[in-house]
Amino acid sequence: MIHVGLIGAGNISETHARAARAIGDVCIAGVWAPTRAHAERLTAQHGGTAFDTLDGLLDHRPLDLVMVGSPSGRHAEHGIAAANRGIHVLVEKPIDIAAARADALIEAAARGGATLGVIFQDRLKPDVQKLKTLIDNGRLGRPILATAQVKWYRTPEYYAGSSWRGTRALDGGGALMNQGVHTVDLLLWLFGPVQRVFARTAAALHRIESEDTAVAVVEFASGALGTIEATTAAYPGYSRRLELTGSEGTVVLDGDRLAAIDLRNAPDQAAAASVTPGVAPNVPASASSPVVADASAHRRVLEDFIRAMSSRTAPMCDGQEGRRSVALIEAIYESARSHKAVDLT
Repeated sequence: MIHVGLIGAGNISETHARAARAIGDVCIAGVWAPTRAHAERLTAQHGGTAFDTLDGLLDHRPLDLVMVGSPSGRHAEHGIAAANRGIHVLVEKPIDIAAARADALIEAAARGGATLGVIFQDRLKPDVQKLKTLIDNGRLGRPILATAQVKWYRTPEYYAGSSWRGTRALDGGGALMNQGVHTVDLLLWLFGPVQRVFARTAAALHRIESEDTAVAVVEFASGALGTIEATTAAYPGYSRRLELTGSEGTVVLDGDRLAAIDLRNAPDQAAAASVTPGVAPNVPASASSPVVADASAHRRVLEDFIRAMSSRTAPMCDGQEGRRSVALIEAIYESARSHKAVDLT
């Protein structure tokens, strides 16, 4: 039996709890949240012990791993506390809101012998996996152009009802660091590292410290160019779209489904079978709501992480991989502030 501790008791920790309980040999050992009543609500639904303090949870035994679902700006702090005790750490995206703090968590995990993973569940969705294989096999050819769009909507209450969302201190930003980070991760995972960015951001609709709208032009190390658009001001919310063009054709990911595979040479049957001509993917609930209705992708992430723990190998997205999207988003924010292009080192 794998015993899981939950750090946090908000929407995403409830998703973590459902994902854990969907695995037969996994149970919830305990939950910590700053407000004890919130932890008790989650343990009443999913089992385990509610704790008043983080130390109380981390000192509880048996405890094999923690899933960190606290505000983004505290991810590294809470992960380090667990790693220092040798407890494995699976942290919700982003790994933290600053690359320097991500580095501190990565170092703590290495020092404590703890496996460290970041929850980017989109990497394990079936059509994304097919797309990754197609690109890794060279079917797309030399990278030329990438277009990433996250045109989602969040109500004013989404921000007004939270003490941390939309703040620089704990959310690290807005639409890009919170909602858009999944797509930024996919962009880097599929198309490779970025070496330069030029960006603009704005709080166009919501009264928040950080941005609800961001646009960036990126130059990849490969020489390819790309654009990133992210917003939580696009009512009523649309599916995420990622278009990748190489020297051998173009592929389009709409929502979580491959909407097009247009290659110079006919695609193999496995790739072609994933596209249904004329059928538009459904707009996912995440486009207009922070609640994750389907925890199956999170379950796959946790299953992958448990295998990595057992075999002492890297999970699908380890600390270094998780850091890359944060570093790029930091550079985008720096460019928006300075009105200058920013190089990534």
